[in-house]
Amino acid sequence: MAYSESYACDVCGDKKGADGDWWLAWVDCFQGDNPGEDQPLIQLTRWQLKQARAKGVKHLCGARCAGTMIDRWMSVQHENPESQCETP
Repeated sequence: MAYSESYACDVCGDKKGADGDWWLAWVDCFQGDNPGEDQPLIQLTRWQLKQARAKGVKHLCGARCAGTMIDRWMSVQHENPESQCETP
């Protein structure tokens, strides 16, 4: 039996096909100068299968959905400007 991976856009739900301009995004941590000054940041890159499988990575079907996700993330950060990076 063959194994098949499928991906859907985390914003609009479209299914990834063979074509398209897909992107990946994830939240990381920007190290501050002093303890307690670390801030969450969002990273965005072109589609790569190995990274697409990583925990916490968002799959985005194009620029419009990438922009929507970033806008939503910025709104959450704006509502909580004192937010810190999550610690494991």
